Amino acid sequence: MTKLMLSMAPIAAANVLFGFFNHGYIFLEVGPGIQTDAFYAGMAVPQLVLSVLTGALFYVVVPFLAGEDEEQLSQGAWGFFFLVGGFVGAFALGLFILATFWVPLLLPGFSHEGLSLCVQLTRIQLVGMVFSALNCVLRAAYHARQNFFWPEFSQLMESVVGLGALVWALPIFGIYAAAAVYVLRAILLTLLLLPGLGSYSNLDWRSLVIRRAWSRMKPLAFAALYYKSGPLVDRFLTSMTPAGGLSLFYFSQQLYEAANHLIGRAVAGPVLPLLAVHKKSGKPGLFKRTYRARLLVVLGVGVATVVLFLVLVEPLLRLRQEIDDEGVRVFWWITVGLAGFFIGGAMGQVLSSAFYAQGDVQTPTQVGIIGFTLGIGLKVIGFLLSGLLGIAVATSFYYMGNALAMYLLLERKDDALSD
Repeated sequence: MTKLMLSMAPIAAANVLFGFFNHGYIFLEVGPGIQTDAFYAGMAVPQLVLSVLTGALFYVVVPFLAGEDEEQLSQGAWGFFFLVGGFVGAFALGLFILATFWVPLLLPGFSHEGLSLCVQLTRIQLVGMVFSALNCVLRAAYHARQNFFWPEFSQLMESVVGLGALVWALPIFGIYAAAAVYVLRAILLTLLLLPGLGSYSNLDWRSLVIRRAWSRMKPLAFAALYYKSGPLVDRFLTSMTPAGGLSLFYFSQQLYEAANHLIGRAVAGPVLPLLAVHKKSGKPGLFKRTYRARLLVVLGVGVATVVLFLVLVEPLLRLRQEIDDEGVRVFWWITVGLAGFFIGGAMGQVLSSAFYAQGDVQTPTQVGIIGFTLGIGLKVIGFLLSGLLGIAVATSFYYMGNALAMYLLLERKDDALSD
């Protein structure tokens, strides 16, 4: 297992970096403004749906399919492929038809020009959302077979091809090329991962695996649909800032999220099986020392990363004429304000892993729901007081508060178990 993790680490890191480069190229080539605001706003709903699906599928479907014989596994995988494709496809079609009604509600601050462009870009990206949802099922099928290499390598190939397509098409076709490339990348990944379903099987509603997994997945998905909808709140508020504000805020978040993914895969992710082993060994002291030590590592890496970003961001952005001095200044301050979003999110990954290792999935979910509810109020207050910087600082308070709450609850739980 250790050898597998070490061999996968470079591919996983390359995936995160190329994913960030795809976003970064669009931002730096086009520059913050109406076009990038419309493009990133159009990504909000697809990203939310995929975030919910990824968590629900991997926490529920993979355990159900893992260990099944090939015939049962293929039947279950094809079943979820049809179910997810059907539900997400119908949802996407409804959003596509009604886009002219719901997009203005999501983005009240956009101009008529910005809304018109956002509706067009959103409709293009909704097509990609359906294929990306199918890819979540395909990845789950590979993981159930304990095949981790091909999904990561396929995603790397898709990201490299996508970046090449962007470099060629963006200067010619403008921001529409960015939306089209998103769709093409999703289709390419579906084709690469499709063999993971195994031998073709029709949808069987009577399948016990499908019915039981679907019943468990629904409440998890509905809860996640609420507390993971933060990007919708961010788009709503940032749409009411001057043109380019939404893009500046989104790209700063992407900068931190790319780093957070790397920390999660290299530091926080591997701690879950280790904590599970310590928990089963009946040594609560070792369990506690392990997650505390990993928290200190994440905190140190997080602070160092923030400092590095603050040093490098300004001189790098000034290399691009598409971003003026005011844009660079605003972006730097947003990056300062979001530091807690990054550090709190990274620490939250370790703390969530500690709860999951104890078989407790309820506490992190409840903290997420309560924290998100309070976070909405904080973001609104922050926006009213200080615009983009206020939203950034409020987001940091929300994530750091979640991390602190989980830490205190985990410590209290461990102390109670020790007694």
